[in-house]
Amino acid sequence: MSLAELPLITSPERINVLGVGISVIDMQTAVSKILAGADQPQHLGYVTATGVHGVIESQRDSKLKRVYNQSFLSTPDGMPMVWVGRTLGHREISRVYGPDLMLEISQASSNTNRGHYYFGGKEGVATELKSCLEHRFEGLNVVGTMTPPFRPMTEEEDEALVADLQRLRPHYFWVGLGAPKQELFMHDFLQRHPNLTANWGHGMIMVGVGAAFDFHTGRLRQAPKLMQRCGLEWLFRLAMEPGRLWKRYAYTNSVFLCRIFPQLLGLKKYEMKR
Repeated sequence: MSLAELPLITSPERINVLGVGISVIDMQTAVSKILAGADQPQHLGYVTATGVHGVIESQRDSKLKRVYNQSFLSTPDGMPMVWVGRTLGHREISRVYGPDLMLEISQASSNTNRGHYYFGGKEGVATELKSCLEHRFEGLNVVGTMTPPFRPMTEEEDEALVADLQRLRPHYFWVGLGAPKQELFMHDFLQRHPNLTANWGHGMIMVGVGAAFDFHTGRLRQAPKLMQRCGLEWLFRLAMEPGRLWKRYAYTNSVFLCRIFPQLLGLKKYEMKR
């Protein structure tokens, strides 16, 4: 089958959350789209797991908002995104949490020779993650890891990463840098290298998964499932890291509530700019 004959990988419908387009999907749809995108020759895209923090950060950064809106998928990472979607009539939308998405894709791609690359975390975390997930998922093919510098990469470091990817040809490139750093990195990297997968025979999907590297290596505890379903994961994380997170949650949660209700009531409109 020629490239022209291959089915087009389309992005699902999006809801408008303060000008950020959140994909109307559930976990099953997200997994199938990512698997299909990675299998599509020459296809390149990035996935953002988007919650209240990312939406509010984009209110004061127009580039970040465009980055979310240009993604292959922007998954409803937090329950507030799901509640807004259901309020707007999309009963099928459900939470697609970044760390869980990583596990689902890992399981679905095990024993298929599809390659994974881990990029992010503190020194040694990506390598530890490789060991943890290869032990958890028999047949998982982790082809490479990299701990990037905390600062922006130099041109030479960027070229070295490209060379590594050209050699290893992963299907899935997992980015654990935290929001919004990981979203900006994925967008800008693909802008610089739009022909990265031209000769691979398959595509590559970059997925920003935030703290998933630390969760899956046991460095951070995850909130109980009940708290996640009730939209209270932020409270659990605040209790775990109060010094780092209290200002973020005090600001983002209050601003989100003050802005989303006028939008839902039709009193304020936000444009989804790409």
